[in-house]
Amino acid sequence: MPTTIQANDLRSTSSVQPAAKSRIGLIVALSLAAGLVAAAVLVAMPFIPAKENVLTGVVLLGFGLGWALLAVLSVRFSDQPQRWAAAPAVFMAVAGPASLSGSAAVQTVFSWVWPPALFALVVWMFLRARRQLRSRIARWLLYPVLAVLMIASIGGGVETVGESVDARAYPLPGRLIDVGGHRLHLHCTGSGSPTVLLEPGGGAGSSDLGWIAPAVARDTTVCVYDRAGRGWSDAADGPQDGAHIAADLHTLLNRAHVPGPYVLAGHSFGGLYVQSFAAQFPDQVAGMVLLDSTAPKPVRAFQTNSGTYDVIRRGSALVSALAHLGLGRLIAQGSYDTLPPRSRDEARANSSTAKHLDSFFEEFLGYADASMQQASALTDLNGKPLIVLTADEGNNDNQWQSKQNQLATLSTNSLHRHATASHDSLISDQTDSAAASQAIHDVVTAVRTSHPLAQP
Repeated sequence: MPTTIQANDLRSTSSVQPAAKSRIGLIVALSLAAGLVAAAVLVAMPFIPAKENVLTGVVLLGFGLGWALLAVLSVRFSDQPQRWAAAPAVFMAVAGPASLSGSAAVQTVFSWVWPPALFALVVWMFLRARRQLRSRIARWLLYPVLAVLMIASIGGGVETVGESVDARAYPLPGRLIDVGGHRLHLHCTGSGSPTVLLEPGGGAGSSDLGWIAPAVARDTTVCVYDRAGRGWSDAADGPQDGAHIAADLHTLLNRAHVPGPYVLAGHSFGGLYVQSFAAQFPDQVAGMVLLDSTAPKPVRAFQTNSGTYDVIRRGSALVSALAHLGLGRLIAQGSYDTLPPRSRDEARANSSTAKHLDSFFEEFLGYADASMQQASALTDLNGKPLIVLTADEGNNDNQWQSKQNQLATLSTNSLHRHATASHDSLISDQTDSAAASQAIHDVVTAVRTSHPLAQP
């Protein structure tokens, strides 16, 4: 009888043991999936602000939950306990609140701490998992995740060092002016009046005007600035559509004591913003140059969908967060080649940050239609000099040409010129940008002399 009982016990043990072992692959899969689902649910919650740092924080907390589950479930339901998984859970429980913090000092310090800490943690996690995970499936599930974390740590370290080096190499060229809740960068050069205000295109900053600003400064005072979230300017909490951008610009010029009225020159989307400025503050406009400008939309074509915008805003904020891992820096290295060396390097440095990417997505995905609709409020410049300069290369769209013709009807004192240039090279190329500088010069001359514009 004892022999029979012992044999039964052995059979029972052998039947339970494989079952216990087999659970570890499922536990790893479920834990990682739970972390991903938790992160996605937290990001989608409407009460969580759609800000880059906040969404990054809740994603880290969601992933931390997944690692915590792996530690707990593997101890409770398998014979291969993975207690080491508590370490990444703790790391993300600390990293999440640090990202959620609105303190710039906290985030600056943490940006130096987390990449080396994560690198060391991933190496330790790999060694522990290799020793304690006997399931090949579980390892196949886990190793790609560890590889992603390793890449993130390296990219994060490179980005933190890169931003520190850039801050020293490219200091603020102008000054920061508080416009109410955030500061904008303004840089004025040259002398004389009227003052020319250059408005860069969508996704661009003051450094993108590195050819035109010095050329205009030989004739008169010229000011370049960075919209909120671009270049050296602070990000803004409020909406950044054309009406708000124009209001910020008006406040900026007033508080910087730059006298008007101004000659406004806007490229691409910047053309919409100078049109909104002219509609809101007509007495502050002496003349205008539209450099291959985006055309307004009629009011009936604009319709807000707050639900769609919220989804876009959350998605763009998450993509912007990838700049902390060096993605923006990688992309920027292949851009701005035709600018002057100093402007090129400044533009690359500024456009690689999460702040820049966030404002870029918001401008195009969040407020493009609103800005086009708001610009349509300008219907008449009351005879003030206007030059519309259209880039002809790479643009065979008859509708675009028709809209450019329509822009020229904003003033009875206007010219519509065509440049042998592309939409981008009209600003970024030394030779092609000469046409833009000449158009600005001609409007400045017309304002000074009070003579009508004439074809050269």
